Amino acid sequence: MGYIVVLSLPVILFILIVALAFYLLGRANGRREAVIAGRPPVPAPPFQPHEKPAEQV
Repeated sequence: MGYIVVLSLPVILFILIVALAFYLLGRANGRREAVIAGRPPVPAPPFQPHEKPAEQV
């Protein structure tokens, strides 16, 4: 005999809101700890486009 799990729309929305809140709080906490440790945020390296390889005949 199987079980049927029913999740209502409010429950799904609540789970999404809680997940987003934990994500934002964790990101803010990590940034704050990095500042306290004296490490500035690491910027992304600049984009350097690659040259097209020469066509071989």
